[in-house]
Amino acid sequence: MLSAVPRRIFHTFFRKPPAQRVTAKVPPYIRDQLDSNTDNEQPLPHDFRTVYPEFLPDPRPEWRNRLRERLERNDMLTRRSVVAIPEFYIGSIMAVTVGDRNASDKTNRFVGICISRGGTGLRAWFNLRNVIDHQGLEIMYEMYSPLIRNIEVLRLEKRLDEELLYLRDALPEYSTFPLDMEPELLPEGAPVPINDIKVKLKPRPWHERWERKNLQGVQDLGLPQRFYNKAKLHEKPWEKYDLMMEYRATIPEEEQADIFHEIAPHYQQLESSRRQSKRRLAQTSRY
Repeated sequence: MLSAVPRRIFHTFFRKPPAQRVTAKVPPYIRDQLDSNTDNEQPLPHDFRTVYPEFLPDPRPEWRNRLRERLERNDMLTRRSVVAIPEFYIGSIMAVTVGDRNASDKTNRFVGICISRGGTGLRAWFNLRNVIDHQGLEIMYEMYSPLIRNIEVLRLEKRLDEELLYLRDALPEYSTFPLDMEPELLPEGAPVPINDIKVKLKPRPWHERWERKNLQGVQDLGLPQRFYNKAKLHEKPWEKYDLMMEYRATIPEEEQADIFHEIAPHYQQLESSRRQSKRRLAQTSRY
């Protein structure tokens, strides 16, 4: 019977309907009645968004789940009570020690510059880069991985750009750091310095078209004018006026304040662990 049915009609009749894409919908944030009391609320610290950015959830609607986010924050606080995670930024020189059963002492330590950082909650990560034996190495660490034994900040500083991925195409001296580098400590309460060094890139080809990026920490690329003319065609100057795009990419300030008030009982412990890690580095540098 099926052989008598034309092939076109057969496929049309028995074909599965296309799967409909379900768009995630997140209800607008409404403060709880228990949290709406603003009499005894602590002010939001000015550095909370920069020092602890992983506590803020992913603003994309398809990833939002407020119950999961609250459970993850509790797990993050528990993990921070075991391993001190210091303050660091893009451009900081760091040393990470992880458990490695194949190593002689069951641990492995890597020193490098933080070139990128991202993720939220338990999925927060950062990427370190170093040049060892004329070979560029990059390791991505999950910040709350149980394999991490210790995280040290050898030089706390910032850079002019949000990402330093262009170091892959830069000269090796900009990404070379000794594995036995001594920590450089800042005075207590001193602002984080900004390193305004200009990096020189190698000749093309590159991993990306860096002329199309608005990079501040790179020297003149020395390209012909036609490359810059093409780069202007890809510019999007209207994005800085797009309020809806900014709204979708951020968390409302009311929700940020409530998240801080949720972890406020542990905030002093977080700050004390951060100071203790600095003192521990100072003691090790003396010896």
